[in-house]
Amino acid sequence: MSKPGPLPWLTIIGIGEDGLNGLSPASRTAIGEAEFVFGGARHLKLAECEDKGRAWNVPFSITPVLDCKDHKTVMLVSGDPFWYGAGATIGDFLTPTEWVTHPSPSTFSMIAARLGWRIEETNCIGLHAAPFERLVPELANGQSFICTLRDGTSPENLAHWLTDQGFGVSALDIFECLGGPNERHLTCRADKFDLDTMAAPVAVAFEAKSRTNAGLSHAPGRLETCFVNDGQITKAPVRAMTIAALQPRPFDLLWDLGAGSGSVSVEYLLAAPKTRAVCVETREDRVKNIVENARRFGLDHRMTPVHADLMDHIDTLRFSATQAPDVIFIGGGANDAVLIAIFELCAPGTRLVINSVTLETESLLTQWHGAKGGHLLKLELSEAAPLGRMRGWDRARPVVQWSVTL
Repeated sequence: MSKPGPLPWLTIIGIGEDGLNGLSPASRTAIGEAEFVFGGARHLKLAECEDKGRAWNVPFSITPVLDCKDHKTVMLVSGDPFWYGAGATIGDFLTPTEWVTHPSPSTFSMIAARLGWRIEETNCIGLHAAPFERLVPELANGQSFICTLRDGTSPENLAHWLTDQGFGVSALDIFECLGGPNERHLTCRADKFDLDTMAAPVAVAFEAKSRTNAGLSHAPGRLETCFVNDGQITKAPVRAMTIAALQPRPFDLLWDLGAGSGSVSVEYLLAAPKTRAVCVETREDRVKNIVENARRFGLDHRMTPVHADLMDHIDTLRFSATQAPDVIFIGGGANDAVLIAIFELCAPGTRLVINSVTLETESLLTQWHGAKGGHLLKLELSEAAPLGRMRGWDRARPVVQWSVTL
């Protein structure tokens, strides 16, 4: 017979704008019996916590809560603690036997219910602590969004941002103090925003609309003009074939070695959800381009730029198995030393793709293909271009691509 585990010392409660009236008897009992109650100033006021209330540190930290272990403690958050809430944050430091959760309806659920939207077909995104660019990968005609926002000025800022992206005709449903006595529901068009500053908490719902078919294509091989670059960038058709060779899968980690502008990493992350990329580049000016491209595509939380020599970064595998890649792309800088290190250090099953435009690297890849197998391709592309008063084929430099699974 198994022994009973320890009783939970922490109660995580989702509280809405209706305060104690909206809480279950179990939630109210937990607040009444708690020695300490943590939450934002607004939450503590809604829960009428008085002297036992402890406002969150600025910047936010869960350490004070962890310090109360073995004391009856309550943590107040908005709505569902495990949907863009602090529940998952503290859960990373505790075992499930240490807490009990009493969720309330999330902002996303309440807005979907107000509007009659199918929540499973709606993109729900927390923009209260993230840039608007997080919308970019999914921003397309007809796609519905519900977004939590940072403060009362955010709806106007979002409206201007949507207009700049070509979605100014989108109708915004703005919800202020949702679920409480001061709730307001306001509507306006993004490019005609004329509302006053609102009181937090605030959230916005909209169906993206554009007259110009704005938004990203979901096929790889986006135009070079989409990226900040210095001219050294993998061309769109080659990039599309490179992504096909890399075979993006959810949760995989890509090492983009000699990343240049980071365009391959951007395409890779857009191709599969939950993927991550580490972009290693030796030139500082190009690292800045990688940072900007990650930002403009809304991928800065999944794309990590590293200013380092390729071999220096590969050597980190010797010390940190948690950062071992699932996929490696080398767009420049391949040599025998790099390849030897990759084959020695990377786990079996790691996928490697290398592009080359020089004769020296082509010779290198030919030799390694002979020794290790895989697929060796030569990509030769031509594009129609003016030739006097007529047109002719403008040939790009051929690209040799080697792909292999270790």
